[in-house]
Amino acid sequence: MKQNKHKTEILSLLRRNISVGQMTGYFIANLVGLTVILVGTLFYCDSRNDSSATDKYFSNNYIVISKCVEGIGFAPITFSEEEVADLQNQPWVRKIGRFTASNFAVNGSVAMGGKELSSYLFFESVPDEFFDIKPDGWSFTPGDSQVPIILCKDYLTLYNFGFAIPQRLPQLSEEVISDIPIKLRLTGENMQYDEMQARIVGFSSRLNTVAVPQSFMDWANSHFSSRLQEQSASRLIVEIDPMASSEMKSYLEEHLIEVAGDKQDTGNISHFLSTVSTVVTINGIVICLLAIFILILSIFLLIQKNRKMLRNLILLGYHPIRVGRYYEIMVIITNVLILSFALVFTFIARPFWAKQLFQIGLGGASVAPMLTVAFSYLLVVTVFDIIIIRNHIMKICRIQGQPSGTAQPPSPQVRE
Repeated sequence: MKQNKHKTEILSLLRRNISVGQMTGYFIANLVGLTVILVGTLFYCDSRNDSSATDKYFSNNYIVISKCVEGIGFAPITFSEEEVADLQNQPWVRKIGRFTASNFAVNGSVAMGGKELSSYLFFESVPDEFFDIKPDGWSFTPGDSQVPIILCKDYLTLYNFGFAIPQRLPQLSEEVISDIPIKLRLTGENMQYDEMQARIVGFSSRLNTVAVPQSFMDWANSHFSSRLQEQSASRLIVEIDPMASSEMKSYLEEHLIEVAGDKQDTGNISHFLSTVSTVVTINGIVICLLAIFILILSIFLLIQKNRKMLRNLILLGYHPIRVGRYYEIMVIITNVLILSFALVFTFIARPFWAKQLFQIGLGGASVAPMLTVAFSYLLVVTVFDIIIIRNHIMKICRIQGQPSGTAQPPSPQVRE
């Protein structure tokens, strides 16, 4: 009981000269700065997240390009080696991959609703290195009886809403159609053919094609065709630097190159919004730095006001760290309150831009990066504040010539 009474008396002495105005200024300034940082971080994440074309296999940094077709052309329109090399030298290009087309005829058929649907298909493949995540079963070895397929999401949409309804066929979800077996008839030169099974293992919003593994395409082209695979490609998949989207747009327009899905406008808007959020975040950082400066000044003035009392406590035998602990607890509680209010204000602010971003196909990003920034800020600022407090207390201790590690709290008889 007596020890708790002494702690209460010391706390009352130490907080006697605490300036409520200075602490309120620090609280408000830091709250505003941290809220701006968190809002800017979350807004940046939302502006970089393409919610309209979520694709777990290919990231938003991949685009598919092809040359524009004008009039009637009978000769294949492809990219020459010089054009591919010129593309590779552009500052916004990180990596280029060629689409490989099938040199054989493909016929696919499925049985649904008591009817058998049959259609000619086309196959293309892209290098496996362009997959961020490969779908389950995405492999083929010569001798396998089943071919995995990635289908463009738009094809399923066309079937469900453009073909199935007038033909009185069932509409299918991605999960259902993935379980439907597909029978393939592959026909090559001299009417050489083979029958195989296929299964849809995934859907992509970035590949506007019927994609098969590169290993299958290499085997099938060599097995069903005697033609050597042409080096030039009609379509390319390009990994881009999103920060150079304006340069990319001007280059593609100048060379009459089309982007599959025409995502350029969304990319430019995303780049603009990211720039805005970066500027906002920088302003928040400046405000927080000013708030931290206010706190340092407040701590310095507070310790200077309590200098005589702190010196007496140290002379009485109180350890400097124990004396400064009361100020450290005050700073920790203040910073936790600032973080809590900043997070609340950030989540309140998000709906104000979420709807507008959703209308242009952006938004819905994870809050994990924002929370990481928030708690990292709390940790760094709190540790910095504690170091400042301890340095000031130790400075007083050194001036008094008191050993900082050997002093013990006095006995109740001495204090009385």
